[in-house]
Amino acid sequence: MRAAAALLAVCVAGGCHATMDSLGYNAGTASGGIGGAGVAGGGAGVGGVAGAGVGGAGGMTPPPPETLHPVTGPASYPNPLHDVLGQSNTAITQKIQSVFNQLFVKGDPNTQAIYVTVGTDQAYVLDVLHNQVRTEGQSVGMMIAVQLNQRTIFDNLWRYAKAKLQVMDGPTAGYFNSFCDSADQTMNSPCLDPFGFQQFVTALIFAHDRWGSSTGDVNYQADALVLYHTMRGTAAPGADAAAGTPAFDPTANLPYAQPAASPAAQTRPSVVMPGYYAVWAQAFADPNFTTAASSGRAFLIAASHPSSGLTAARTNFAGMPVSGWAVFNPEAYRTQVNMVIDEFWTGGTTYTAVLNRLLAFFTDQGFSTYGTSYSWDGTTEINMAHETSLVVANAVAAGASSNMDRIQYLNALWNMQVTVGNSRYFAGIMQLWALLILGGQFQIY
Repeated sequence: MRAAAALLAVCVAGGCHATMDSLGYNAGTASGGIGGAGVAGGGAGVGGVAGAGVGGAGGMTPPPPETLHPVTGPASYPNPLHDVLGQSNTAITQKIQSVFNQLFVKGDPNTQAIYVTVGTDQAYVLDVLHNQVRTEGQSVGMMIAVQLNQRTIFDNLWRYAKAKLQVMDGPTAGYFNSFCDSADQTMNSPCLDPFGFQQFVTALIFAHDRWGSSTGDVNYQADALVLYHTMRGTAAPGADAAAGTPAFDPTANLPYAQPAASPAAQTRPSVVMPGYYAVWAQAFADPNFTTAASSGRAFLIAASHPSSGLTAARTNFAGMPVSGWAVFNPEAYRTQVNMVIDEFWTGGTTYTAVLNRLLAFFTDQGFSTYGTSYSWDGTTEINMAHETSLVVANAVAAGASSNMDRIQYLNALWNMQVTVGNSRYFAGIMQLWALLILGGQFQIY
């Protein structure tokens, strides 16, 4: 019920381009907790926050769910575009619809649109520059569609994902093929990106709550439950497949950098989504995800550099960068969006200090000139291009910031034109996502 990629660098001024994507640059058993065998009882959470342990108190887990449970969100959602900028709700809705129409419905397929139909009942979101389909765009597209009550678009995207992107056999069966950056950040290669998978799960929960699963040929409830078991590394009730590869480390209660768990004990701040885990805890009646939400919040704070506020692309479970990945790059932009979604959905000011520090860093770099990527501590500017998608992500951060100049960041998003040409994929979908979040229209169903 309602309570609620290629990152393509486009210079905001001057129209310069770099070849980047959102994941970098191109120049388990039922008796355990999340992720398998688990550990009984409590354990120290990330950053000294105590947790119940992935198995919950006494190491027990609930029986496999056969139905989704009702999900409840907050009574109202922050709306910084209205409350801070003074924009009317009508103007906000019109802007969201205009951007959506250009990207998904009416835009020129050669220069504006990113939504591509296949036959009569499938579609994908195209990374135009690399001519690739990424789970990031596919799944965020589904989240946008369910928020805007666009069931046909949602169903088309999900049918394509299941038919073309899902791994059908082997230890990682049930996950989805995408692309990730390499350690030297010079190329991207096939991978299993938890970001897209987690978006799929949440989008299906919302679709079931909004549209039901008793009509049409897409059973949102059944598909969400299958993905739940995939994340847990357990076989779904009645499934022939044995337990597979879990998505979460059973001790840290955090997602692996990839569900194959190799390299072990590594994650990415950009795939840690506490707000989503709180939704899953309700939908699947699984308290293990309440623990994961708490661990995720502590982790995101720990992973934020104490001076710059930046987060690295890859870290260990304590939030410290792993060798070769101590860089704030386009992949890391998603982290601040994850923080704000969690805060808007659960209330409080969990990340305010972190986001204040982050925006203060970019203001110090020059509001109109800050670069695309930096060393984790912010002392070295790696790429000087002023990147549209970072402008969008910083506007989202401003929505939960208390800095005096937050209005400047919000205005940058509000006054932004929709990107066209080869760079329209990630910049465009991030812009639309941000408008929903900051306009109070990215809600829990």
